Amino acid sequence: MCSGYEKRGILIALGANLPSARFGPPRPTLEAALEMLPERQIQVVACSSWYESAPVPRDDQPWFVNGVLKAESTLPPGAVLRALHEIEAGLGRVREGTAVNAPRAADLDLLDDHGLITGERDWPRLPHPRMHERAFVLLPLAEIAPEWRHPVYGLTAEAMLERLEGEQECYRLSA
Repeated sequence: MCSGYEKRGILIALGANLPSARFGPPRPTLEAALEMLPERQIQVVACSSWYESAPVPRDDQPWFVNGVLKAESTLPPGAVLRALHEIEAGLGRVREGTAVNAPRAADLDLLDDHGLITGERDWPRLPHPRMHERAFVLLPLAEIAPEWRHPVYGLTAEAMLERLEGEQECYRLSA
């Protein structure tokens, strides 16, 4: 299928803090999400370690399992994000009627699409508007793409980690 787009690099964040009915705990659920990407024309190139993180903003919901992956796709950014939302739904994520930052069985976010910068009212919004504020994104991102630079701020993930304000608990899980 020819989409008119060249294959290009994208970054995707994965997270979950609720089990899915189909795959169980968050980590196996996210590993299942990885397996679903190629059938949607998203080829995984590299995947970070898994991390455990406290919810942001901090509350009493369960901690998250998070990771970041590098991938390639010929799909336009909106189609990539729609594919991610389809995977989320298949894993039990309910978007309609849920609060922002609510617990979820799967959360797949398009962080960056080959450095594309879109406007505040565009969809999808790129780069992801809060990625530079989240240790659970920046730690795994620094692990798999230390040379990557934020398209707007020009900083590496490591440099953005150093600028984070407040304590965000995020720990690498053992393999």
